Formats: sequence, structure tokens, C-alpha cells
Amino acid sequence: MTDPDRAACEWPTRRDIVRSSGALAFGGFLAGCSGESGQESSVTEGSDMTTATGAGGTETDPATSDGAYSVTMEPVGTVEFETVPETIAPFTADYIDMLVALGHGDAVQSIWYRGRYKTLHYEELDGVSIDLGRLTQLWNDGISKEPFYEMNADLHLIDPHGLTNWLGAWDQSDLTEIRENVAPFLGNLIFRQTDDWHDYRYYSLYEAFEKVAEMVQERTRFEAIRSIHDELVETVQARLPAPADRPNAALMFAGEEPEAFTPYRISGNGANKEHFQTLGISDAFADTGVEGYSGSESLDYETLLEIDPDSLLLRYHREGKTREEFENSVLASMKDHEVGSQLRAVQNDMVFRGGPIYAGPLHNLFMIERYAKRYFPEEFTETHLFDRDHLATIITDGRDE
Repeated sequence: MTDPDRAACEWPTRRDIVRSSGALAFGGFLAGCSGESGQESSVTEGSDMTTATGAGGTETDPATSDGAYSVTMEPVGTVEFETVPETIAPFTADYIDMLVALGHGDAVQSIWYRGRYKTLHYEELDGVSIDLGRLTQLWNDGISKEPFYEMNADLHLIDPHGLTNWLGAWDQSDLTEIRENVAPFLGNLIFRQTDDWHDYRYYSLYEAFEKVAEMVQERTRFEAIRSIHDELVETVQARLPAPADRPNAALMFAGEEPEAFTPYRISGNGANKEHFQTLGISDAFADTGVEGYSGSESLDYETLLEIDPDSLLLRYHREGKTREEFENSVLASMKDHEVGSQLRAVQNDMVFRGGPIYAGPLHNLFMIERYAKRYFPEEFTETHLFDRDHLATIITDGRDE
């Protein structure tokens, strides 16, 4: 096995394709990793480029005449690019879904855990796919630095806090080693913001998606996909029942024959619950004292019955499972449970799979459609609520026709 410390001395310390932009960017990186970064770096030091960043994060003069450009994103700060990175190492599947959507799926090198990357929706998009087998799985009873040296990616599309604070796998010296000897980090943990350490800026799904589009210089594709999203949201929301007639939901983690449930929370920031918020589905745990996933305790059936949500959204179930299979396994076991069978949601068959945990923009489109049809079947009777062929053409050809 390669000794990463020895290998570090043998790898180049400066990437020709992408690099962190000087001392200020590195300072932002260090501050961000210690949870002290309060704003995006505003100056690209050591180059002819100055990035002016306003209160809303809007950047001006993003590129120089020689084609170089920069992207600024908390918590790292500014990263300068001399050309579009050809190999990219993401961590969570939401960012992989963004790269696939932007036509850069072939650049993807890694995933932290293959089982958390749901790809069934690609089967409905002609010509859109990704080979999971070729991706390096970064989690193997921990996260070694060795795969990062072996991949030698041009960029790590990873929030460094994901490695240090979330998983506790690395410390600051590990981050510094990989950044200096392999490639910079860029990214923001967007799937949730229930952790105390996530005190820096949070990016919504499409805010993060736009940053990735800047990174791979795919503004046209991004705008075309955002247009499909905005049109879908407008269409769906115009047909929703009045707020008082929309159900609430308890989003939770649960097993195949659940006896205990770990609450997640629909309210608050988190890219994987934006589709529920789009549909106006309220949080059944609001004003109950039940906290979100980070540090929360499990609920039993008796506690859940006291809340008695209108619907249940259960995660940790295979996305490839059909509705019938889900009903015959999970829902059937709940109906057989002495207390679970008393829940309104169980009695009314309002128990659904909770969807992917790391949801990117393509996931989001399919989830808006899925839950619109599940929660409001009398209103949304169409087979599809957005054009698959149009979306696939944007992804594969870069055309918006």
C-alpha cells in the first residue's frame, strides 16, 4: 500500500489546470474549516484577476482575457481555474447529479458511498447515464488519503467540513496535505444544515448548482435546466390545494419493519427536502419539540401516535422498489403493528418512501413530480409533468429546443 506521506513528496505541489487562488483563498480555506469564515473571499491574490463579491454573492469580471476564471464559494473561498477541470472528485451524490446534468458526468471520479447515489431517474432520460462501477468509493471503514493521490483529480468538489466535522475522518493537516499535493477543494454541504458546525453560508440547491455550472463553464445548460425547473414549480404550485388543505408529513429514517424512527425535519435548509417545500407539505414535527436528524433521538410508535402526522415519508428504502413492493413490505408491517396501525397516515395509505438523501437538480425534478402525483392524485393525473426528451437533449447535446 502506498504511503501517502511519502507519495506527497513525489506529487507536484502546483496544478497546471486548477489551483487555489493565492494566500487569501487559502486563508479563507483555513478559516472555513475552523468554522470562522463569515464571508466569501473578495480578492484573487497573485493574479491579474479581481473578483468583486457583493452581499448576495454576485461576482463580476469572472474571467481574464486569457480564459482564466474563478469561482467563489463558502467555506473555501475563491478557486482560480486556468481551464475547465477534466477530472473532478465529488463526495455526495447531489454534486454528481449536477455534473451529470451539465454534461460532465465523465469527469466524475468518486462517491463517498455508492449505495447513497440513486440513479433510477437517468433511465427515463435518453442518453443520460453514469457508470457507478468506475467511481472510487471513498468510504471504506473510514476515509483514507490514498485514493485521493491515486485519483489525482483536478478538483475535489467537497466541502472540507464534510471530512472533518461531519464524518470526523480527517483533521486540518490532512486537508492541507491533499490541497497542496493534489488539488483544491470547493463545495458546500447542502443536503442539510442542522449541524452546529455549519455556521457559514448555506447554498440552496440551485445556488450550489449555479456555482458548479460556473466551475465547468456550462451557463447555457444551467439556465436551460433552471428554466424547466421554474416552469415545473410554477405549474405545480398554481394547481395545489389551498394551504389549509395540504397535508403535513413526518420525514424519518426507518427500517423494513420499523419499530423506531429517526426524525429528519422537512422545515429548514436542505437540498433533499426542497421538493417537499415546493409542494407546500408542512413539517409534522413543527412545534412538537422534536429536533432534526443531527443529534436527535429515535421515536417509537407511541410518541409518533401522539403527533399523528397526516403522512409519513420513510428513508433508507431502495429507490428501485415499486410502490406495490413498498406497500407489501413496509406499509404491511405497519398495518400489522398494534400501535402503528392506529396512525392516520397508515390507515389512509399515506406512507411513502422519503426519496434520496443527496438530491441534485435532476433528482429534484423527478421528486417534485413524484410527490405531486402521490399527495394530490386527483389534481395531477398526467403521466409526466415535465418533458423528458427536452431535458435529455439539454444534457446530452447542450441544446435548448
